[in-house]
Amino acid sequence: MRTSSTYVLWALVGVYTVVKLVNQVTPVFPTPIVLLLPTVFALVHGVLRYRWSGLLAFLAICLTVSNVLENLSVITGFPFGNYHYSDGLGPKLFHVPLLIGPGYFAHGYLAWVIGTVLVGDISRTSGKFTTFAVPFIASFAMVAWDLSFDPTASTITGNWIWEEGGGYFGVPFSNFVGWYFTVYLFYQLFAIFLRFRKTDGNQETAAFPRSFYAQATIMYAVTGLAVVVAYLANNDHTTVTDAMGGVWRKPDIIEAEATVSLFTMIFAAALATVNLLRWPAACASKRRKPDQPSRPPGESVQVQS
Repeated sequence: MRTSSTYVLWALVGVYTVVKLVNQVTPVFPTPIVLLLPTVFALVHGVLRYRWSGLLAFLAICLTVSNVLENLSVITGFPFGNYHYSDGLGPKLFHVPLLIGPGYFAHGYLAWVIGTVLVGDISRTSGKFTTFAVPFIASFAMVAWDLSFDPTASTITGNWIWEEGGGYFGVPFSNFVGWYFTVYLFYQLFAIFLRFRKTDGNQETAAFPRSFYAQATIMYAVTGLAVVVAYLANNDHTTVTDAMGGVWRKPDIIEAEATVSLFTMIFAAALATVNLLRWPAACASKRRKPDQPSRPPGESVQVQS
């Protein structure tokens, strides 16, 4: 991996950490800026890992599936439930704000990396188990992100409105089932793409060091940590009413999100970190040809002394 790319990725990790955490205490950075940083990170990281052909495939599948199902749900209630977006997030593509797409892509990519670190990498040499297990696990990591912010974004700030309310501070159970279905669908399609795409057999593929996967893991962890920081910095003790007339205390919402984030997102990042630490760094710098079996990120390898 090129040194310049490494510096760019670490710089993005550092800037995102500062911007994201500072914004939880004093919201000085607008939402587009906060979203731009993980989006750029995912683009750079994804191109290095999958090249442009693979990254564009992920981007196209992710944006198409998420936008179609979001619009379908706004119109019919399937798969997320009955809701609609307000004008708070700016221009829309049909019924869905344009900012929603980059959110799916950026955080979807980070959750995908968590899934591959925990399960294994997907390529033409991967088995069927890995091809289906990675989307299965990565989808949980992605839904954990939604669990950590949906009540604030909908019930408190009103960026979208759940028309029939829900038990999770105004958010219905169907939303999270719909999220899992949506992200699993585009992850599985991408996994199948990776499993069967053709590569140049004459070109070597670089094995990435564990620090490469650690960068994405940190980005994912910072997103979860920011929710905890928001809880620690919160001094708003007012109430808010959802679309069905349910009254919720704002500090209860923020505390619940912090609890969920700590024991889902940060837990998943901790698991990935432990897996990476068990991965001998010396084995990561070797290069292999595409027709040689690839070792999944985080897989334990016996190194002879």
